[in-house]
Amino acid sequence: MDMKKQDQNLSVSSPIFFAMFNNSVYAEIIQQSLKKAVFPGQPHKLYEPIRYILSLSGKRIRPQLVLMGAALFDEQAVEKSISASLAIEYFHNFSLIHDDIMDKAPLRRGKPTVHQKWSDNVAILSGDALLVKAYEELAKSPSDKMVPLLQLFNKTSLEVCEGQQIDMDFETRDIVSEAEYIDMIRLKTSVLLGGALQMGAIIAGADKHDQELLYDFGVNLGIAFQLQDDILDVYGDPRTFGKQVGGDILANKKTILYVKLNELIAPEDKETLALLLNGDIAVEPQKIEKMRMLYAKYDIPTLAIYQKEKFTEIAYERLRAIRVADEKKQSLFTLANALLHRSK
Repeated sequence: MDMKKQDQNLSVSSPIFFAMFNNSVYAEIIQQSLKKAVFPGQPHKLYEPIRYILSLSGKRIRPQLVLMGAALFDEQAVEKSISASLAIEYFHNFSLIHDDIMDKAPLRRGKPTVHQKWSDNVAILSGDALLVKAYEELAKSPSDKMVPLLQLFNKTSLEVCEGQQIDMDFETRDIVSEAEYIDMIRLKTSVLLGGALQMGAIIAGADKHDQELLYDFGVNLGIAFQLQDDILDVYGDPRTFGKQVGGDILANKKTILYVKLNELIAPEDKETLALLLNGDIAVEPQKIEKMRMLYAKYDIPTLAIYQKEKFTEIAYERLRAIRVADEKKQSLFTLANALLHRSK
C-alpha cells in the first residue's frame, strides 16, 4: 500500500487501519496530526521555533506509544488517543528545547538547535509555550478519563525534570553508583515511554493491573534502550550511528560503561583514568581508544550488555503478562526488538 496516496483517506476507524495494524500506520497518524496542528502567527519569535522543532525529522516513538497502548486494549480507542499522543510529543520537544540550552548543544537531529538558531531567551519562552500547548492538547481527551490522565501526565513530567537535574548533578561527581545511574535514566528517559503507553491504556479503559504492567514494560524498555545507546556511543558504526562515536567519552559522561569501570578499576589504572578524564583532547588525541582499552581490560562491554539484556527481559515479561491475546501484543514486541537491536 502506498502510504502517500492514502494520506487523505486514512482513518483510524477504517478497515484499512486495522488491516495495517503496524508501526508505520501509527507514525503516519502522528505525522498527519502534526501537519494539521495550528499555531498562531504572532508573536513570530514565540511560535516559529515551535513549528521549527516539530518539523525536524524524528521517530515519533513516544506519541506512537500512546496509540499503541490504546490499540492493545481497544482498537476503537486509537482515534480518541490522538490528542494525548500530541500532548506527549509536545512535552517531549519542550524538554528537548530546554535540555539543549542546558547542554549548550549546537545540533538537534542534524539541524541547529532552537537556542542556536534564535537565542537562549527565545528558546526558553518557546519551550514554555509548547508545554502549555501540551496541556491544551491533553484537555481534548475524553472527559471521563481526564483526572487519571492529568495525574499521570503531571507525575511523568515532574519525574523527567527530576531526572534531568540528577543528570546535571552527576557532572560534578567523580563516583556514581550503578543504582543511581539506572534511577537517573529511568526518570530522565524511561518514565515518558511508560507514561505514554499507560495514557493510551487509560483512554482504552484497561484495568489498573494491566495499565501497571504496560507502564512497567515501557519503563524497562526505556532503560534497556538507554543502555543500548551508551554501548553504541562507544562501539557503534560511525556510518550508521548518526552522531560522533565516542562522544560520551570525550564529554566525560557518566554512562553505564563509565560507572562499571569505576566500580572495578584497579589502583594501578586509576591514574590513567584520571589523566584521560582531566586531559584536553587536543593533547590527548587517543582518548577514545585508550578508554576502550580500559573497558576491554575489565570486560565492561559484556557487563553493560548483561544489564541491557536484564532490563529487556523484564520488559518482555511484563508485556507477556498483560491479559490480552498474544497477537495484539505483536506490534509492541516488534517495536521493542527494533529499538533494542539497532545500529543507530
